[in-house]
Amino acid sequence: MSVFDPSIESPIAHAIVAPDGSLSFADPALIALNQRAGGMRGAPLAVPQLATIARLARRLGIVVSRGVVVADDEADVDLWVRAQPDGENVRLTVSGWREIAAWRPTRTAPDAQNDFLGSDTDWRWETDSALRLTFVTLDAGPKHGFDAFALLGQPLTAMFALDAGTDGTLPILDSLARRRAMAAQPARLRSSGRAVTLTANVRHDASGDFAGFVGVARMVVEDVAPSVETAMATATLSPTFTSGLDKALRIPLARIVANADSINAQADGPVQHDYADYAADIASAGRHLLELVDDLVDLQAVERPDFALAPEPIDLADVARRAAGLLTVRASNAEVTIVRPAMDARVPALGDFRRVLQILVNLVGNAVRYSPAGSHVTVSVERSETQAIVVVADQGKGVAPEDQIRIFEKFERVDPSEAGGNGLGLYIARRLARAMQGDLMIESAPGEGARFVLTLPADPARH
Repeated sequence: MSVFDPSIESPIAHAIVAPDGSLSFADPALIALNQRAGGMRGAPLAVPQLATIARLARRLGIVVSRGVVVADDEADVDLWVRAQPDGENVRLTVSGWREIAAWRPTRTAPDAQNDFLGSDTDWRWETDSALRLTFVTLDAGPKHGFDAFALLGQPLTAMFALDAGTDGTLPILDSLARRRAMAAQPARLRSSGRAVTLTANVRHDASGDFAGFVGVARMVVEDVAPSVETAMATATLSPTFTSGLDKALRIPLARIVANADSINAQADGPVQHDYADYAADIASAGRHLLELVDDLVDLQAVERPDFALAPEPIDLADVARRAAGLLTVRASNAEVTIVRPAMDARVPALGDFRRVLQILVNLVGNAVRYSPAGSHVTVSVERSETQAIVVVADQGKGVAPEDQIRIFEKFERVDPSEAGGNGLGLYIARRLARAMQGDLMIESAPGEGARFVLTLPADPARH
């Protein structure tokens, strides 16, 4: 029996999943699919793939979209599922509805063994386009000390600490840049420190764009285990990696963001509400990847042995006011107030204007992101005999002492489960500050907010 009317090409079916996991409303195609999976009216949704996506969207409070394959009678059905939280309910939109041949076990050719799990210590994982985990083999968790379900929706780096390869680069970055399969990415389980090797194929969406990874983690047997900190500290990017990054990624990503924003704003006329939401999701993911491109280019630059910045006279108070001004709209949307230095404040310093602005935009942006609604982010400046100082202080939950060193390392964040960047911003910011003969430090305690202190040499000529 077919799950949809074959006379209708790629129908769209809608449903509402109640807090108890049951269908409170569904279009006929979804009702029929649920019934053939053994579901009944008033009972929890019986299609595991749909139930998992709905549960994940409710737990995270965000829109979750992904492709799934559902077994149905004599055929499998390839679907695209979008789950959107709506109060206590979750709205499902299911499209695609493409019948494919049912999976049958086959013998694996000897030269294709690496495409499958090789032992009971290997397991599968998948991500979306923003590298958030969307699937982890559930029985892998108890073996290695992690909660597979709790990791869903978190960044890939919440599960794995990525190590450099033998050439000093991170294979995952090359895979992202070139949109090709990832081979032999060294990593370590954050739960136990055990070494693993990650391999993955790239998943593409209906438009052929990057939609995430489908990968395998394999345990590594090793005699001596170097620390994650040592491996990450020596991880560098080769110049050839970023040489074509702008051309390869920035232009097409900018075009995707612009077109998605246009669709979301309905600039060319009304579109279906769901498609407008899809466009907003695409634009958001595109901006995230553009930020990653910027950070990777900066990362390659600051880690060159000959990297240096030419100091010039700047007014640190003026740069601080500009950085605060750039974040005003974001802060307003988050119901956070930015208190900036007084207009008549002047703090002569020596530094690179563009790089100092980059550091302060990162610090103020982080402060706004982690500040509760109704709170203040204060940007203040001062000067000593030898130093020009700017302080960015928030009223967030603060940073524990044991995390205050880690957050300045590559790909590290205090809480990977929270929405945020890619763990490169503070690492790059400190490298830039030190390249200008200054420094970047943190003063914080749990529950008391955080104060990031940027110091630069004072300009003696304008003391």
